[in-house]
Amino acid sequence: MAIKSSDGIVGVDIGGSSLKMVELRNEKGRPKLVTYGYIERPNQILKADSAEAKQRVVETIKEVAAKANITSKRIVAGLPSFTVFSSIITLPEMKEKELAAAVKWEAKKFVPMPIEKMILDYQILEDADDTITTSDASVAQTTAENSGDAAGAQVTTQPKKYSKILLTAAPSDLVSRYVEIFQMAGLTLESLETEAFALERALVGHDPSPVLIVDIGATTTNISVVVSSVPVINRSIDLGGQTITKTIASSLNVDPDRAEQFKRDFGLVPSGSTGNQIPKRIEFMVSSVINEIKYVMNLYHNQSSKQIEKIVLSGGSAWLPNLPQYLSQSLNNKVIIGDPWARVIYPVELKPVLQEIGPRLGVAVGLAMREIV
Repeated sequence: MAIKSSDGIVGVDIGGSSLKMVELRNEKGRPKLVTYGYIERPNQILKADSAEAKQRVVETIKEVAAKANITSKRIVAGLPSFTVFSSIITLPEMKEKELAAAVKWEAKKFVPMPIEKMILDYQILEDADDTITTSDASVAQTTAENSGDAAGAQVTTQPKKYSKILLTAAPSDLVSRYVEIFQMAGLTLESLETEAFALERALVGHDPSPVLIVDIGATTTNISVVVSSVPVINRSIDLGGQTITKTIASSLNVDPDRAEQFKRDFGLVPSGSTGNQIPKRIEFMVSSVINEIKYVMNLYHNQSSKQIEKIVLSGGSAWLPNLPQYLSQSLNNKVIIGDPWARVIYPVELKPVLQEIGPRLGVAVGLAMREIV
């Protein structure tokens, strides 16, 4: 759908089974919705090495842009969280020209790939009283989702002469692939950002309290702890909405379309309630997500005196019936479905449909907001 032609900024979220685009423009310092579009189709951009695979991704981008009447050529795209390594490090205060070399040296301590094959970026944290540090004032927390070796991190009081820095590292070949694909699509890739930062911007904003975001996609679930606008812990597990659908289809011997409908019709049931086989199958799969959430919460609480204020759900499976209530009961914490449109201007008549599709567009909204808020 298109609302109004405008030279805005387009957030592009390429997932494992879908592609989403949201165009926003700056309206006196506030993001205003121009148009949006999405398509459910596998997009193997992470493995798009061949010319044919790249061309398929390019054609999908063009198709969504055309159907949504995207008017801007300026793109901010999201890198899947599990492809990016990040850490909060502490370094002595130093001149800017010396900082890049120091950051590169520290990166060698936690990035499990040759630094020469990575693109490094860093950000000095202005308000990081509750971020995670280590006893030797070095690497604070490796947040690469496929590692989990940061359990020994400790909270320490740092002297004022130290600065806390968020360091991220992305594979250079993956970044080059994104740049090439958008060039082939005739679009200008202005920046790349991790999904965790995009979701923080769209769902949390300037809230300084610790918040846990659970983004349940089609094939993966990403879990992030955000403190003062910074994702300080990120983890990812290979379980998503499609996994639950396949489990129902297999256990009941039905086709995937019918299993998907069953999932949306029945959802979860309150703890202790009796139900048929479908909620029980869903509950069995969701238990893996709950265990991972508990692990992340324990990891954070072992390193910080502050409590996580709430859990925010995102992703296409956030609307699974009774999921917020079920998680709230299981985790003894407030659980809500995130609203990426909360700070976006849009026609009031679109509110029902935008609320329905909001969770699946959270990353794309947050990416587009990068250049505005």
